[in-house]
Amino acid sequence: MRLEKLLGIDVPLVLGPFGGLSSIELTAAVSEGGGLGSFGLYGYAPDRIRDTIAVLRAATSRPVAVNLWLPRGDEVTPGDLDLAPFLRAAAPLYAAAGATAPTTPAAFLPSLDDQLEAVFAARPDVLSVVYGVPDADTLVRAKAVGIRVIGTATSVAEAVALEAAGVDAVVATGADAGGHRVSFLADPAQSLVGTFSLVPQVVDAVDVPVIAAGGIADRRGVAAALALGADGVQVGTAFLRTRQSAATEGHRAAIAAAADTDTVLTRAMSGRLARGIPNRAMRELEASGMIAPFPAQNWLTGVFRAAAAAAGDADLVSLWAGQAAGLARLDDAADVLAELRAGLPA
Repeated sequence: MRLEKLLGIDVPLVLGPFGGLSSIELTAAVSEGGGLGSFGLYGYAPDRIRDTIAVLRAATSRPVAVNLWLPRGDEVTPGDLDLAPFLRAAAPLYAAAGATAPTTPAAFLPSLDDQLEAVFAARPDVLSVVYGVPDADTLVRAKAVGIRVIGTATSVAEAVALEAAGVDAVVATGADAGGHRVSFLADPAQSLVGTFSLVPQVVDAVDVPVIAAGGIADRRGVAAALALGADGVQVGTAFLRTRQSAATEGHRAAIAAAADTDTVLTRAMSGRLARGIPNRAMRELEASGMIAPFPAQNWLTGVFRAAAAAAGDADLVSLWAGQAAGLARLDDAADVLAELRAGLPA
């Protein structure tokens, strides 16, 4: 019960924060159902962060979390490389989506400091972070305004580093999870530990609550994670399939049709390693050999992905999904919550 007490929730079930695929409706539904709804703020400018948290507050009175990406230190800026060859490689995808290649921006991403200022001003209940350890000032300021901080680890060493810094809880996310591999102490390709190997080792190494993530989509996964010592679970793909998520209909259909071997790890869509279902965009970008470093690649694919999403073209968007996609069989968030609750102790 310590995770529930820490976060002020009824059940130790956490919605995975989807960068770009979060929705107010889904976040609120999970919080209203007694869990912790999460909303990914990747790429959001400060005004948009404040507005989003205000809308979340209006949608639910229960605790909510927002998620930010910390810099790993390997990010490129617009002046660091010639983008022309990468844009040429993506040109057929722009044409297929009916999109125009973008002009180079002044910056690929907003300032983290500015994003944090907006979060502190808006005061969500929880701030979760990926790709690093929050600095001491961030943790002190979060505590001062009553915000719990959750870090994300893909290895035992990362979990230990997060606890030493002073986070309130750690998400232990295994290599079977969908979306980006958020390693920060080693290359993600060298940190591919499966959830059910990672979780008990993290539990043994830290004293803060541990939230298991990756490969959990039904009551059996919940029960297994808790049996391994986790205090709660974080679920992404099963909720991403629901009608309340911001995933396109084609994305939800791809999850519904996926088998156990139908996801792969790729850098094609963002420049960073992530797990998803292959489609035309992924295959053609990988075949081109022209994948820009992060966040340049994410910026240049973002334009055709947005156009394709608006048109309902699942072949030109990021079809993020985990290895348990074949277990994501429900299309309503309330039904997913009920299924996951069935794995909790009576």
